[in-house]
Amino acid sequence: MSNSNKNKILADNRKAFHDYEILEKYSAGIVLTGTEIKSIRKGLINLKDGFARIENGEMWLYNVHISPYENGNRYNHEPLRIRKLLLTKQELKKLTGKIKETGLALIPLNINLQNGFAKIEIALAKGKTLHDKRESISKKTAKREIEKAIKYNLK
Repeated sequence: MSNSNKNKILADNRKAFHDYEILEKYSAGIVLTGTEIKSIRKGLINLKDGFARIENGEMWLYNVHISPYENGNRYNHEPLRIRKLLLTKQELKKLTGKIKETGLALIPLNINLQNGFAKIEIALAKGKTLHDKRESISKKTAKREIEKAIKYNLK
């Protein structure tokens, strides 16, 4: 396998950084069917409305749309089916405690291929208020303007 394929990001959730304050990140494996991994490799996945829950000591991924594989015929998968995520027991216990205590959310940030396996990056996140969103937008624009000014002053 080539070096460029070792850790290739196939889809990311830009909305997550806008709507949530990211506290911690975890990498998890996903239990997929054959046609799902083929669709993911083609980049036919949408993480925008996705979230994860811990139920009975297992983590499950909801509302992540993986488009049906075009050559999948009758063996194709359901696009919005619930998928199991693979984490260690220690990580699951830690996350369960934090979610129950503080009311945080688990959201998918991106999906990538690591040595041929699909991995999803899950974040423990706190929802932003409208004020927080506006503040982060103003900080980004200020930072962009500063970088632009520095760039033109150096020339």
